[in-house]
Amino acid sequence: MTTTAGTDLKNPAASGAFSRSAAKDDHSEGMSYLESLPRKTVTVYIPLFIIVVVLLFPFYWMFITSIKPDQDLLDLHGGNPLWVSEPTFRHFYKLLFESNYPTWLWNTMFVAVCATFLSIVASVLAAYAITRIRYKGAQTVGGLIFLAYLVPPSILFIPLSTIIHVYGLFDTPFALILTYPTILIPFCTWLLMGYFKTIPYELEECALIDGASRWQILVKIIIPLAIPGLISAFIFAFTLCWNEFIYALTFISSNPNKTVPTAIVSEFVDGDVFRWGSLMAGALVGSLPLVILYAFFVEHYVSAMTGAVKE
Repeated sequence: MTTTAGTDLKNPAASGAFSRSAAKDDHSEGMSYLESLPRKTVTVYIPLFIIVVVLLFPFYWMFITSIKPDQDLLDLHGGNPLWVSEPTFRHFYKLLFESNYPTWLWNTMFVAVCATFLSIVASVLAAYAITRIRYKGAQTVGGLIFLAYLVPPSILFIPLSTIIHVYGLFDTPFALILTYPTILIPFCTWLLMGYFKTIPYELEECALIDGASRWQILVKIIIPLAIPGLISAFIFAFTLCWNEFIYALTFISSNPNKTVPTAIVSEFVDGDVFRWGSLMAGALVGSLPLVILYAFFVEHYVSAMTGAVKE
């Protein structure tokens, strides 16, 4: 042992090479259980295949149903339900050119963007005040804000509908734009609170010493560093606005002002007759904007959610 130690001390390069070799052996030995194909199949490929099937099957079912002819949709016992032999795009044509679907899509986009913008602005100000301005009771305020998110919309829509009628906003997009923040701001505030806490306080203290105001610190330091958190909050708020059903069903009644979730359910169902081709085509087209949104910003979304949960 003395000879080895002396050799290592006299020859640091050999010692470093030995440690790197040992680390490499330990790493390869630790991951060796994944090298064989049977183990990879059981531990990696089969779970990934199950996850992909579970996640993508609803979209596949919507697409298959939307391109089936009406006779295949009515014939429940003939043919393969998971495949279509004579596809048709008649349902998409009726959806886009023989209904108000483009108008419903525009209404949904307008309401989602406006409500999300208002919610993000309010959430940024609230989260900054709670996490960065140190005052007594800040954590209690943050907890109460998050508890407000747990109140179900099925309880809130009754008093909110009274307010909407009193102010004359019923059956207008502003009824949804002003009510959606009630369910968006609490969660977005909690999410941004967790992300703001990961930003070093030393940056803010240095800016205060240099004479910067709180507003300048927020705009020039905190917000640029919190872009992933803002993207994550935007995606969450936009998704919730896009898919919201209860408020849109309660506050909007006329056909031209409806959003996609309520319109396809009310306009493509005649009594007990469900026009499944148009319903699935509307659901598929309506889900594409969210799929594109998540595809572009999924890395920022995951990183921000990890930071918020970690705090």
